[in-house]
Amino acid sequence: MLGERDEFGVELIKDIHERRTRKAGIKTIKMILERDCKLIMNLKKIKRIKKQYGLETSVRRKNKFKMISKKAEEHSIVPNILNRKFDVKKEDNVYTTDISYLEFGKGHRAYLSVVKDLGTKEILNYYVSSQMSLEIALVGLDRLFSRLPLRKRKKLVVHSDQGFHYTHKGYRNLLSKYEVKQSMSRKGNCLDNAPVESFFGHLKDEVDLKSCETYVELKKTIKNYITSYNNVRPQWGLQRKTPAECRGLNW
Repeated sequence: MLGERDEFGVELIKDIHERRTRKAGIKTIKMILERDCKLIMNLKKIKRIKKQYGLETSVRRKNKFKMISKKAEEHSIVPNILNRKFDVKKEDNVYTTDISYLEFGKGHRAYLSVVKDLGTKEILNYYVSSQMSLEIALVGLDRLFSRLPLRKRKKLVVHSDQGFHYTHKGYRNLLSKYEVKQSMSRKGNCLDNAPVESFFGHLKDEVDLKSCETYVELKKTIKNYITSYNNVRPQWGLQRKTPAECRGLNW
């Protein structure tokens, strides 16, 4: 049997419940009891009273259409224009891009974003980051695209997987700004982006990342490897030339 104080509390809770059009949760009720009624009551007791007297809280349902619309606005997938046509002969026709994690030192992790020209096999842009943020895919792209005349940019295709970096509105807007076409791999099919995956494989096979004890050392090691990859390392598929030689840049 409820005491006088408890009965008073029940009546207050019923009143708050009705005045708040049945939308007040137990935390809201507790705050109102303490602030306006100077009555201290713990959350478990308020919950028990609400249940006992059928004081159900009306929860506002999320608008699914708005959620879908917002997601569609922020992220969007485009068709696989490249469709595994990796045998590109000319420079600045198709770029592929991806991000890979790098384990270095004693259990440390970083991330490497690269942009590779399929015509020259050259790594045109790269960025090492300690965090998997949107920025990692955007750094350097303004400089990379602005060096090309408009006529070349209109023919350029940038291919990636469906990672959140590449479906994001910010990334898509940047490509649109330079009138560059975007292509994406099919979901869950890494072979659709094999050339850039191959680069990451070579890097991890040929570089002792565990010997990099600090983030600074890692960045220096990656820089040295990519410099060598572009300028010193000949490739069979380039008729035994280096990527830089294919672009006509003598190192």
